Amino acid sequence: MNGGLLVAGTTSDAGKSVVTAGICRWLVRQGVKVAPFKAQNMSLNSFVTREGAEIGRAQAMQAQACRIEPTALMNPVLLKPGGEQSSQVVLLGKPVGELSARGYHGGRQQRLLGTVLDCLAELRGTYDAVICEGAGSPAEINLRRTDIVNMGIARGARLPVLVVGDIDRGGVFASFFGTVALLSPEDQELVAGFLVNKFRGDVGLLEPGLDMLHGLTGRRTYGVLPFRHGLGIDEEDGLRVSLRGTVRESTVTPPVGEDVLRVAVCAIPLMSNFTDVDALAAEPGVVVRFVDRPEELADADLVVIPGTRGTVRALQWLRERGLADALVRRAAEHRPVLGICGGFQILGEHIEDDVESRKGHVDGLGILPVRVRFAREKTLTRPSGQALGEHVDGYEIHHGVATVEGGEPFLDGCRVGQTWGTHWHGSLESDGFRRAFLREVAAAAGRRFVPAPDTSFAALREEQLDRLGDLIEQHADTDALWRLIESGAPQGLPFIPPGAPA
Repeated sequence: MNGGLLVAGTTSDAGKSVVTAGICRWLVRQGVKVAPFKAQNMSLNSFVTREGAEIGRAQAMQAQACRIEPTALMNPVLLKPGGEQSSQVVLLGKPVGELSARGYHGGRQQRLLGTVLDCLAELRGTYDAVICEGAGSPAEINLRRTDIVNMGIARGARLPVLVVGDIDRGGVFASFFGTVALLSPEDQELVAGFLVNKFRGDVGLLEPGLDMLHGLTGRRTYGVLPFRHGLGIDEEDGLRVSLRGTVRESTVTPPVGEDVLRVAVCAIPLMSNFTDVDALAAEPGVVVRFVDRPEELADADLVVIPGTRGTVRALQWLRERGLADALVRRAAEHRPVLGICGGFQILGEHIEDDVESRKGHVDGLGILPVRVRFAREKTLTRPSGQALGEHVDGYEIHHGVATVEGGEPFLDGCRVGQTWGTHWHGSLESDGFRRAFLREVAAAAGRRFVPAPDTSFAALREEQLDRLGDLIEQHADTDALWRLIESGAPQGLPFIPPGAPA
């Protein structure tokens, strides 16, 4: 078997990442050797592979759904926005420069088609099936000429396409029909059918519409996935916590101790890898919220400053909002603060940045005895170590090089009083360390909070991925889906006018 499928969507956030992960988990449970692939991803949430390559976190989680180790082949092009008009381009796991949107779509993107097709071909030569994820919508007619992630990759690799629509938003029938009708005849030949996502209610009421859609397009619907709270994988962007449903469920569960623990996460600009707080939120009795006003820090037992693609810009934002002064006061009062990556750099004495913001010397908050210099080469590592008597694993993604000049050592960063700083993302996923850290925070905050002794973040993730696999197995026509993956799009699919503009 050398199968493949492209999961496209009527819109961004239609559920492509989740459906891709669910199909991957369903296939691997059938004994199929499967891998995920996304030719081009735009995200500030990224991950470091064992070989030191940076890829989107969604693809790392999809690899976990496949029970394989993620590699750069699974996400050859990663775009990391640095503002409204430009992004850092990461090619095969390594940054190769900054480009404006016009510069990228004006020619650079199309030149990468050969590279992404080669990566896909290598995966297809290794695995029985490769489940590919598109980006945005395949019917973005303004970008079709240079597309390498939707119909460009489908045409190049002759992949059947399954279009996912989020019915919870409304307008799903028009979105399905319009998506097909705005594609060229050659692209339409590969669009096999549809998958409805997030349906609430009686499927019997939906079926007449699906029959009419089939009559209008000649394409069947491969499944109707019901709405389920708490389903998702690590988000690409936005202010959502990837295990948010688990978070909501755990916060209404009585804590092990007498008190809950309140965590406030500063929603700084260009926030990256905010998934770091998922492990905190998964703990019973820990309430996580994102904040952007100083008064919202008042009742927090712990404040987290997460990573960012714009450290100097985030620092300026904190000052403009009054959050910087609130953080300095909080540290002076020995109330817990945790800075991760860019957040760690912000807590330091000063920053020399001629790379990211090109602002040169910028004063930090001066809470930690740390000086930061931005290097042109990015640090991409998977460190391991010890903290608070527990083993810790993490990963690093940063240009800033920190020189620590005091305080207590903490995960290659430092600690002063109840202010902690580290470049290590993912450290809180180490269960023993997370529990030890929360005990310290609770003691400093005067809370009678006790971490649950048996919370396993890795087990929660596996549970989440199994639930996604269950959705596909129980609510999709898996026999038809298998034929699609194995044999490609059905022959003789009708053309739906008007097609793509000339």
